[in-house]
Amino acid sequence: MFKLKPIVILIAVAAVILAVYFLGAIFSPAAREGKTIYFKIEPGEGVNKISANLQNYGLIKNNLIFKAYVFLIGSKSKLLAGEHKLNTNMNIINIIKSLATNEDKAKEKKITIIEGWGAKEIADYLEKQQLAKSEEFLKAMKIEDWRSGYDFLSGVKAKTVEGFLFPDTYRVFADASVDDIIKKMLDNFDKKLTDKMREDIIVQKKDIFEIITMASIIEREGLSDGDKKMIADVFWKRLEIGMGLQSDATVNYITGKNKTRPSVADTQINSPYNTYKYRGLPPGPISNPGLVAIEAAIYPAKNDYLFFLTDKDGQAIFAKIYEEHQENIRKYLD
Repeated sequence: MFKLKPIVILIAVAAVILAVYFLGAIFSPAAREGKTIYFKIEPGEGVNKISANLQNYGLIKNNLIFKAYVFLIGSKSKLLAGEHKLNTNMNIINIIKSLATNEDKAKEKKITIIEGWGAKEIADYLEKQQLAKSEEFLKAMKIEDWRSGYDFLSGVKAKTVEGFLFPDTYRVFADASVDDIIKKMLDNFDKKLTDKMREDIIVQKKDIFEIITMASIIEREGLSDGDKKMIADVFWKRLEIGMGLQSDATVNYITGKNKTRPSVADTQINSPYNTYKYRGLPPGPISNPGLVAIEAAIYPAKNDYLFFLTDKDGQAIFAKIYEEHQENIRKYLD
């Protein structure tokens, strides 16, 4: 009678065990409890990077098995760049199917957040887009709900994430929650504020909160990119010498108006955001600044000016001394 050699038996048993393990890993989800995760594949990312990210997000347990299965079924080149809506209770088969199709694209909406918009403007816009209730969005902005997830929020003294909702064009799922939308904006801010920018802020003995608060004012004051950098230097100099910022944008933030020249009564309003009445930076950002305004706050254009105004055409007019500034007011605004 023919007898199998022990080594052959061991190999056969090992093969069966590996096959069972492999199949179990493919058909079993990473977690029993479902959790929706928006997973993004960047253009040019390969299977190695995708599988590693899937494991980091807790969507798969073993990235080696994921890669092996992708190669086995020939889906290496079928994983599509873009954002995909996945769930931790999906198995590898379903995840690959989702990553290889455009089913989610039809469920996406394109939104554009404008530089300088405040939280209320964003909230109202999202409501018009039928993505979120305005009040619900504003309630979800509490700083304590987000601080632990982002190191740039560690020094924020304000009560909300106002200032860090990065203005950009986004694609969001139609059923995205307000937390999903806020997270997408905060993630984008985290990417846009480079390591070099963070290092330079520290070298200047400032913190990110100060920079973003200043950038939020600059965003509402200067229209051209060059003006923003010039105005940034004017404002930083005023802070250094203990002079009030006297920013019309901060007064408009209080009143809700959009005047190029607030009334005298407006500039007397008793609010910590009134930089005519109180020196120093306001308690927090007054808008959500774009990258140009943030860069202006970090890298201002050095100049000899201490005063400026914005004329009726939106051009900044600068002055070195108060008398020259008063003459500019009479010339360009009166």
